[in-house]
Amino acid sequence: METITEHTTGEDYRITAWCRRMMGGHIREGSLCIDATMGNGNDTEYLCRMAGETGSVLAFDIQPEAIAHTQKRLRENLDYCNYRLILDSHSHMNQYVQENSADCIAFNLGYLPGGDHSLATKPGTTIEALEQGLGILRRGGAMSVCIYSGGDSGFAEKDAVLRWLGQLDSRKYLVLVTEYYNRPNHPPIPALVVKL
Repeated sequence: METITEHTTGEDYRITAWCRRMMGGHIREGSLCIDATMGNGNDTEYLCRMAGETGSVLAFDIQPEAIAHTQKRLRENLDYCNYRLILDSHSHMNQYVQENSADCIAFNLGYLPGGDHSLATKPGTTIEALEQGLGILRRGGAMSVCIYSGGDSGFAEKDAVLRWLGQLDSRKYLVLVTEYYNRPNHPPIPALVVKL
């Protein structure tokens, strides 16, 4: 009997790949998903593919450049339109979606890659958006958070988000936080919140 061994690469363990693997088990055909920090649309496209033609995806960003990049990406890579791109802060998510309705919410904190580094997510609006996300998630739904720090991002947001995660009621939420333990220069921190 022949055994096939799959080899993994460093790419398989990037923060975004880790978060997508963790989110994937919570998304099905027909899901409502939210990309709270659209950026260049990588997570938006992933969520669209996972939710399928019968699902829907809302994606938020405050930069018109992010909307334009994401729109182009989705038009080139999807043959269906199950998304809505919203030029607004993630701290206003609850104005666009009902409570207990989303299967998955993705946060990729920091700044738009290739964009203006001074336009980055901030602790106050991020915590407000995360709080709203808890209400928007349905039971069994998941919220992934890619936390970046150091350099242009600073540490205030990382510290605030980790403190917030640590205070969530363990009877209502399961919180997983992972570290790239042997990586230098303040590696990103992936986290997952599951609504029980």
